[in-house]
Amino acid sequence: QVQLVESGGGFVQPGGSLRLACVASGFNFGISAMTWVRQAPGKGLEWVSSISRDGSGSVYLDSLKGRFTISRDNAKNTLYLEMNNLTTDDTAFYFCAKCWRCTEARGRGTQVIVSS
Repeated sequence: QVQLVESGGGFVQPGGSLRLACVASGFNFGISAMTWVRQAPGKGLEWVSSISRDGSGSVYLDSLKGRFTISRDNAKNTLYLEMNNLTTDDTAFYFCAKCWRCTEARGRGTQVIVSS
């Protein structure tokens, strides 16, 4: 079955950076578009970014453009999210999903806390 395991979250001060990873198994990762979504405390799921199956195309939530970068390594079945210049508004659980521009969360996610 589809398994998605997120990692790389943690505690970071405003202005800091983190790199999230999502290891996929149970499906053909190389032919699947992938997505990151997040859920801030007390809020619903928010779409963050999506990447095409070969990595040639990506889209972002407008407010995150220039700070977040999505990428993938199909040889390692791994999806990444590079997050820079983090703000307190980025505090959330981050999830990866096997879809394009969707809002769904199957895994446990990885928690990002941005605080001074």
